[in-house]
Amino acid sequence: MASHRKSRTPGTRVAGIRTPALATAALTSVALLSQTADATPGDDRPSLEEVEKKVGDLYRQAESATEKYNAAKEKTTKQRKRVDTLLDDVAQRTQKLNEARAELGSYAAAQYRTGAGMPDTATFLLAETPQDVFDQRQVLDRMTGRQKAAVDDYVTQQTETMKKRQEATESLRTLTETQGDLKTAKATVQKKLADARELLSKLTAEEKARLAAIEKRKQEEAARKAAELARQQAAQEQAREEAAQQSGGTSESSGSGSTGSADTPPADAPPADSSYATKAEKALAFARAQIGKPYVWGATGPGSYDCSGLTQAAWKAAGVSLPRTTYDQVNAGTTVPVSQAQPGDLVFFYDDVTHVGIYIGNGMMIHAPKPGTYVREESIYYDGDSAIHSIVRPA
Repeated sequence: MASHRKSRTPGTRVAGIRTPALATAALTSVALLSQTADATPGDDRPSLEEVEKKVGDLYRQAESATEKYNAAKEKTTKQRKRVDTLLDDVAQRTQKLNEARAELGSYAAAQYRTGAGMPDTATFLLAETPQDVFDQRQVLDRMTGRQKAAVDDYVTQQTETMKKRQEATESLRTLTETQGDLKTAKATVQKKLADARELLSKLTAEEKARLAAIEKRKQEEAARKAAELARQQAAQEQAREEAAQQSGGTSESSGSGSTGSADTPPADAPPADSSYATKAEKALAFARAQIGKPYVWGATGPGSYDCSGLTQAAWKAAGVSLPRTTYDQVNAGTTVPVSQAQPGDLVFFYDDVTHVGIYIGNGMMIHAPKPGTYVREESIYYDGDSAIHSIVRPA
């Protein structure tokens, strides 16, 4: 006989116990409430890895803007000097023009006193342009030699003065433009750095500790790659020495004056200029003396530096003049492979060439890294293999 009992709504087993439907609904509600509680506004915050990447991007953007600022500052300085020179020239020529005008005035006054009617030379004082003067040829025909010479001098001074005034006006316009570029670049740097500081300020103490751990792991990996490069260079140097011995040559290193060093060029590198090692030694001595000084964007020393300011100052100490910005420094020498890097070479980073350090050997460099840091020694792989743009030998 078929049962007429209602079928029981299936429950849910929890730890081997079947729970009624009402309890199941309650558990579901609790789970949903728990999920809702977990989905607080704090969950919209970026992950630590995203923060690290964003901060890194902001610092690189700030460096890019810094190099634009450096270029605009250099251009502004040169343009200001040009304007000052032109204004001085205008003042001097205006003085000469006034003297020429006074001489013409003396002739006009003399003619007036003798009752000669409208003074011939006076008409030139009424002329507004050199062309007005030349249009009065019939007047010139009636003048004496001394009068003509005075007119010629007046016309020359007037022409040159007008020319210099025009040049000064154009230079002032250019100066205004470069000052605008300077102001824009400065504002961009400040904005990027402020955004980076704001992101970092929102991290908890635990997140900052984790971020430091991530950075430490990156540094360890960079150090490992630097050591690998040093071993590679040492092996290439040994191969070069063995080849030289077999051919009856000498094994003296032409790059650093030592043998078996990772700082020397590999077997396939062209012989280095003997003076390069001497200059590089001076540049590196200067760079090492700056270790510990703060990074300050736009700074060229002696108390602080940005990246290109440091490399420029270091090579200046060796008697080599480098341009101010990374964009120009990258073109101020011979490009060599990373495996052939020698002490003193410049190491450039990123596709937009916005960072530079000075190579010291063994895969290491001295550089001014970024705001909030100090000049230091660090692996050239500090931001990964792909960050390296090129190696340039500046002298």
